[in-house]
Amino acid sequence: MTRLYFLLAAACLLSGCAIGPNPKDPYEKFNRRVHSFNERADKLILKPVAKAYDKVLPDKVQTGIGNFFSNLGVLVTTVNDAAQLKGSKVPVDLMRFATNLVFGLGGFLDVATELKIENRNEDLGQTLGYWGVGSGPYLVLPILGPSSFRDGAALPVDYLLYPTTYFVDEPRVTNSLTALRFIDARADLLGAEQFLEQSGMDKYSFIRDTMIQRREYQVHDGKPPVTNEPAANRPKTLRELEEEDFADEPPLSAPAK
Repeated sequence: MTRLYFLLAAACLLSGCAIGPNPKDPYEKFNRRVHSFNERADKLILKPVAKAYDKVLPDKVQTGIGNFFSNLGVLVTTVNDAAQLKGSKVPVDLMRFATNLVFGLGGFLDVATELKIENRNEDLGQTLGYWGVGSGPYLVLPILGPSSFRDGAALPVDYLLYPTTYFVDEPRVTNSLTALRFIDARADLLGAEQFLEQSGMDKYSFIRDTMIQRREYQVHDGKPPVTNEPAANRPKTLRELEEEDFADEPPLSAPAK
């Protein structure tokens, strides 16, 4: 997520993509109020805790914690891949999970990536989108942040599918792991947040437009449907930004003989 926000912010600044009113956000006034509440709660509680976490724990420890929770999330991806009838992906998901669990010290080391085992993320919102359920209007949830009607309704199921919910019988342990996962994810966004604040862009609009495009990108596995609307009349899609980014890179020179 940190890399995503950083790259998208940089792309928007360099390409001059417009960030403003969005037809998928009919409840913008309400959403901005919730966004302001979340910002205040973040400033008072979440951000100070995330900063303390980032300051106290070494980078390698934070990476290990992130790897651990990411590996548990592979099981959620496995269930949703099966629900989307992506049969060829399920064995890859299980192989990734088992590799990190066995050879990665319970998942704290990302051995699977070193072995080039594909890492994917699927959730119930993407599964519903795969089967044709529209995202519905953009929605900002208290504390949880940007979402949509479809994804917001899917969140409780995603929570129940996450392994710590059903592998741990002790509620205090489950709650502690959930809090640690949340804090670790918040700490990962500190760098991207600083970049976004320095850019001078409207934070609400940027997060909304990024989230909407990102979900379309995820639901369609990186190949969102092509729209006939001229690019000048809408925000650029992630695919268009990617293509522009690669087009600006110089071609690789042939290796010297």
